[in-house]
Amino acid sequence: MRVLVVGSGGREHALCWTLARSASVDEVIAAPGNPGIESVGRCVSIDPKDPAAVAQLADDLDANLVLGGSEESLVRGLVDAVQARGRHAFGPTAQAAHLEGSKAWMKEVVAEAGVPTARHATFTAADQDAALQFLTTLDGLYVVKTDGLAGGKGVVVTESLDEARDAVRAYLSGSAFGDAGRTLVIEEGMRGPELSLLVVCNGDVDGAAPLAPAQDFKRIGDGDVGPNTGGMGAYSPVPIVGDGVVEQVMVEAVRPTLRALAARGIEYRGILYAGLMLTAVGPKLVEYNVRFGDPECQVVVPRLTTDLGELCLASASGKPLPEVRCSTDAWVTVVLASESYPASPRTGDPIEGLDAAEALPSVVLFHAGTARDDRGRLVTAGGRVLNVTASAPTLGEARDRAYGAAALINWPGMQFRHDIAAEAAGVSA
Repeated sequence: MRVLVVGSGGREHALCWTLARSASVDEVIAAPGNPGIESVGRCVSIDPKDPAAVAQLADDLDANLVLGGSEESLVRGLVDAVQARGRHAFGPTAQAAHLEGSKAWMKEVVAEAGVPTARHATFTAADQDAALQFLTTLDGLYVVKTDGLAGGKGVVVTESLDEARDAVRAYLSGSAFGDAGRTLVIEEGMRGPELSLLVVCNGDVDGAAPLAPAQDFKRIGDGDVGPNTGGMGAYSPVPIVGDGVVEQVMVEAVRPTLRALAARGIEYRGILYAGLMLTAVGPKLVEYNVRFGDPECQVVVPRLTTDLGELCLASASGKPLPEVRCSTDAWVTVVLASESYPASPRTGDPIEGLDAAEALPSVVLFHAGTARDDRGRLVTAGGRVLNVTASAPTLGEARDRAYGAAALINWPGMQFRHDIAAEAAGVSA
């Protein structure tokens, strides 16, 4: 099977790396890919946000399966364009991808489905006064989100009413995220550990299959301080989450949501990513995404012992899914980010120490934002640059390996969190 993976980040590198180890896959091609992916597959230059161009490339390559990596490509109709040419595409159609494309619409579906979630309300620019008033009805933890896509950064979580008010004004005016923020969702903040559950869907509500749970770290700084990012690290398994919690999420959130979509005439295939908060009264949904999480993908997908190519092809074709199995090993990924990320990341800095880091046992470097300069050197080319990922029999060992590798890598202004998986592993950061 020839598989085309669309995207250029760490998530796509992890997918290509795992697919290259799948018995069902003969060739992996990434569009456009990145320097790291070149070690496991072929990279083809293309605009991943152009569904027609991707569909044409799939024809040119005679690809058996296309995997849409980013939410933006899926929302723009990548799956629809590929399917229109009679090829299999793993992911939701544009109609189904609206679940991530509009947080306000997602909340409507969740309400119909009766999914436990935070108290919330949706506002537009014409409702600014009402939005500011709604903030005063919350109990001291405020969440302000853009309705549209904002690269994982359109969320403010704060205990400061003034900061929440500033976010509302900036979003609704368009000064923060343009049209993506001119409609926003305000939520009552929930407290408790976070949980990410990636579920493979094949269009059959009862056929959906969860992958191993993971936990990620959104804030830029140790101890969950500073602004939200696209994710600064993740680990799997999650010791506090057993099979009972996973089944509870499937029963109370995932399957009801799939039924609510089906009632609207929407069949869901691909990955449904449930972001959850484990509150004192049980799991509550924070939001849904319609693609593999990043960086959760980097610790969940490599744990699979089920053939990833077969799993994705069954999902894309609407067939029964193979049994999902994963290794007992623990995986930890630490994100190395550029100076001034997430506000205005600096790029173009040469990266040192990669060979030494990759030489360590059970360590893999997933490239998230790298490029080659005109001298052939590997340089930073984004906010999140590398996902330093390691596996071991225990979380503590995997964490030590990941941080040991991270210590060997360097570029001017490099930053990373020091507390990824520390609490779960029972160690101090």
